[in-house]
Formats: sequence, structure tokens, C-alpha cells
Amino acid sequence: MRHFLILSALLATAIALPAQAVTFKIATIAPDGTVWMDEMRKGADEIKARTSGRVNFRFFPGGIMGNDQSVLRKIRIGQLQGGAIVSGGLTAIYPDINIYSLPFTFRTEEEVDYVRHKMDPLLIKGLADNGFVSFGIAEGGFAYLMSNQSIKVVDDFKGQKVWVPQNDDISRTAFESVGISPISLSLSDVLTGLQTGLIDTIAGSASGAIALQWHTRVKYLMDEPLSYLYASLVIDQKKFKRLSSEDQAIVSEVMNDSFKRLNKLNRADDLSARAALQAQGITFIKLSPQLTGQWFEIRKNVEQSMIKKGVLSNNIVNLLQKNLDDYRAPAVAAKQRPSTVN
Repeated sequence: MRHFLILSALLATAIALPAQAVTFKIATIAPDGTVWMDEMRKGADEIKARTSGRVNFRFFPGGIMGNDQSVLRKIRIGQLQGGAIVSGGLTAIYPDINIYSLPFTFRTEEEVDYVRHKMDPLLIKGLADNGFVSFGIAEGGFAYLMSNQSIKVVDDFKGQKVWVPQNDDISRTAFESVGISPISLSLSDVLTGLQTGLIDTIAGSASGAIALQWHTRVKYLMDEPLSYLYASLVIDQKKFKRLSSEDQAIVSEVMNDSFKRLNKLNRADDLSARAALQAQGITFIKLSPQLTGQWFEIRKNVEQSMIKKGVLSNNIVNLLQKNLDDYRAPAVAAKQRPSTVN
């Protein structure tokens, strides 16, 4: 009887003990103090409060855990559990996630919103099918060419040292299509590359250029959107599923809301950053019709090259184009209608 009472007491004590806390270690290139880090930290604080400390996040910002490849490798060996990673880095998980990065895909932010409403769920499912939970996609803005030299026509690229992100086959192919041999570096090495002269021409968003201090090393911004930038917070699915279903729901709800806010804040932040760059003396120049025309002409070639290499699937490329066509059709029809004057 005594042994039974002791065993019952031990079981009761075990049941009363709180579940062991789980800490997700998350790495990102985003520096501390940016809207990215502020929103993710706010989300983490809310999750900790709502789970009574059962779920915590520890962030490693500013690239201190290395580039996206290093972060993914550390996730695989369990040193990290997740990362806020740009689309190019996420291709190692799911290649089609990079579909929005095709050059000169979007003409307006309204097109972006329409296409993303249609396609984001498919891309998030693709990440899940490959072992990662995503809490939504947040835009980083349109990427623009920035350089120490004014670039208006193709010949202006001669002698320029153009940067492309590591493993970004889309950007590399796009530049090579107009006779440019780009230099591949990780995001964390770009500022050093600009400082040492290894590179002198980059592509990035206005807000990103300021956050990463790239703007201190360029003089011109070519004011024609080159591509669309975005990222996602992903966590190893096996680690995430170790949480109770209740805690999984809380983390998903909070972080999805955080990324929705982040998406809106980043757009506003990028508009402010453009004004800030101009105020700091960076000259905004329009590309010549010759250069923009060439970019648009090679877009299909880039698409086909990406499909042939297996970088993007034919299905995802066709779906993107269909959604763009669907959005643009009413506008095209409206332009073709004869105007009526009373």
C-alpha cells in the first residue's frame, strides 16, 4: 500500500510539472533594429506569453550564423531550427519558391498583390512538402540596379563588376543574357566587396541597401524595377511538430500575423527608403528604352533556361504567366475600348 501511495504521489508530481520549454534558434541576414527583426521579436514575445513560456525564440541576426547555405546546413544538423531566408536561399528546399524573382515580371505593386494572393499558398505548401513550416511570405521590395557609374545603355556595363547572390541562377542567367559576367557573393559579403572594389554594381531594394549599408558605396540607382524581393521564416517541420497541437496553433497564428504586418510595413519602408536615398545624394536615373527593351526581350529566354536547367518547373512558370495575363486582361480591354465623349 505504501509503495502504491509513493508511486501515485510521483505520478501526480510528474503530471503537475509544466511541459519542457522549447526554444527555436532562428538565424537571418536581417540586422537588428530593422523592421524584420522588430516584428519577429514582437511575435516571439507574444508566443512566449501565450504559451506560458513553453515556446521561445532565440534570434541570430545580421548574418552571424553565415549565409543561407550555412543556415540551412545548421538546421539539418540541429544547430538551428529555422531561419528567415530570402527566396534565392529557399531554392535549396523548394526550387519553385523563386518564381517571383524572374526579371521584369511585375510592372506594379497591384500585380504583385494579385499574383501573390493566387500563388503564395501553393509556394508555402511546396515548402511544407519538403519538410519546412513557413509562416508566410514578406516582400522586400523591388530590386534596382545600383552602381558607382551611371548605367543607361548596355555598353555602360562594360568594365563593371556586377554582383549576384550565391546560387541565384535566375539573376546570373539574366545578366549573362546581356553579356555581363557577374560576380557571385553571399549577402553578408556584399558590403566588403563594395569597400574593396571587388564589385561596384549591385541589385537590391532601397530599404535593404540602407539596412545593409550598401548605399554608402554607390552613387547611382537605375530607376527601373529589375526583380521582386521576398523572404520567409521557415522552421524544420519535425522540430515544429514536437510542440503540442495547441502550441503549434498559437505559433502559426502569431507568426502568420507578424508576416502579414511585415509585408505591409516593408512596402511603406521601401517607399521611405527611396526618398532617403535621394536625400543622401544618390542620383536616380531612368534606363534607356534600349536597355529596358533588351531586358524584356530576354525574359522568355531566361524562363526557358530556368525550366531546362530544372531551376523552375514548367507548371509554375505557366501558372505565373496565366495569373499575370488574367490580371492584365481587363486593363488591356479597357485601353482598347473606344473612348466616349459627351
